[in-house]
Amino acid sequence: MNGTISDKAQKRRCNGAKSSPATQSSATNGGALVKSNVGGWCKGLGDCLILGPNVSRNNKHAQAPPYRHLQQEKLEEIEKQLQQQKEMKTMYKMKLERTQNYLRYCLQVAQDNGFLDLIINNNKEKQQECTTTPKAIINATTSPQTPPQQQPHSDIKDLIQQAKLNGWYIQPHEIELQEVLAQGSTAHIYRGRWRGFEVAVKCVFPEFFLCNENGVSFFAQEAETLSRQRHRFVLQLMGACLDPPHHGWIVTELLDMTLKDWLHGPGKRRKQRVIPLPHFEERLNKALEIAQAMQYLHEHKPMVIHRDLKPSNIFLDDSFHVRVADFGHARFLNDEEKALTGETGTYIYMAPEVIRSEPYDEKSDVYSFGIILNELVTGEYPYIQTDFGPSKIALEVAEKGLRPELPKQDEKLEELIQLIQLSWDEDVAVRPSFGAITSSLINIQEKMIDI
Repeated sequence: MNGTISDKAQKRRCNGAKSSPATQSSATNGGALVKSNVGGWCKGLGDCLILGPNVSRNNKHAQAPPYRHLQQEKLEEIEKQLQQQKEMKTMYKMKLERTQNYLRYCLQVAQDNGFLDLIINNNKEKQQECTTTPKAIINATTSPQTPPQQQPHSDIKDLIQQAKLNGWYIQPHEIELQEVLAQGSTAHIYRGRWRGFEVAVKCVFPEFFLCNENGVSFFAQEAETLSRQRHRFVLQLMGACLDPPHHGWIVTELLDMTLKDWLHGPGKRRKQRVIPLPHFEERLNKALEIAQAMQYLHEHKPMVIHRDLKPSNIFLDDSFHVRVADFGHARFLNDEEKALTGETGTYIYMAPEVIRSEPYDEKSDVYSFGIILNELVTGEYPYIQTDFGPSKIALEVAEKGLRPELPKQDEKLEELIQLIQLSWDEDVAVRPSFGAITSSLINIQEKMIDI
């Protein structure tokens, strides 16, 4: 009797107890197992009470609020931003540690060779010379002083004489500026007309010179670097307006297409191709012309290292021949000299020793070329298979030896793959010179013609 009453009580409290036979309860001695219409089993009266309105004959499932998806997307975006900030923080911490270690090394060298004492004594002498009496300070603050007339920077003065002597000095009024072709962080590039000829005019912002004490030197160095080059595959300088801050202009031949646009099409990086991949022979020929241009620059006296070699800085003329361009980061390098910088170039094409703020030489250009050569062979952007941002790529390259995905193994590509791996090797001494690279590419071309 008790068992029967218990069964009935449980059935009344469990919604759906009078449903089809498949959902009816099954009781045993008061410790009943009650099957609900949602396919679950209640172990007793308490479980049935807890289920309450969740168990219904209509079997309606609760739906998530429509705004939950938006919240989830926003949360994922915030998490992505936090991850990028974490990567940047890690990378800059690594750079700081590398720089501190190098400064300690420099300090030790200066101390061991007696330079440190000379530097300290020299600074003390300068401080004594700069000491001013209170009377002099009062006179300086009460008597108005006429500001000295601004003199041209010494680098520019010498360069102006050189430009006039060699016939590439241009007055600003000779240039007719037209539409903007490209925009950068320090300059805009305009289409222009000079003496009836269409040209490209790189106009450096006046703010660059006013806010950067070395701005004039950088500008003069870029103009001088271009003025010295006489090579078919290096951008040709037409002339320059050497009157910064308002007329710091570099005038070159006008070229509309970059290697990046030719290989991938216009626009941003995409995993899917938007234009047909150029024939392999054409891509290999572009690699050879870049190597020949870089061999010329590296064998120049003094040597010129580009420091920002990448497809968007390599142009193509009307006959689709290469022009290595953008010498804004270039530097002359004397024998046995090393340069030190942490962020010269573009992360994706930047050598690991440059990312780590270590001393480097012309072999950093060889590394960049290795990335470009692989890009030409595969037809894909470097690291496009990953979701890494530039800072994460830099960290992985510098610390874990990350490199772009190589072409699929093929007997015809065996020598090219080996050349790519040598060019981007972690050990700078293993990387070949551009002279050796040029010879290798010519041999590979000849073998493919024979095949």
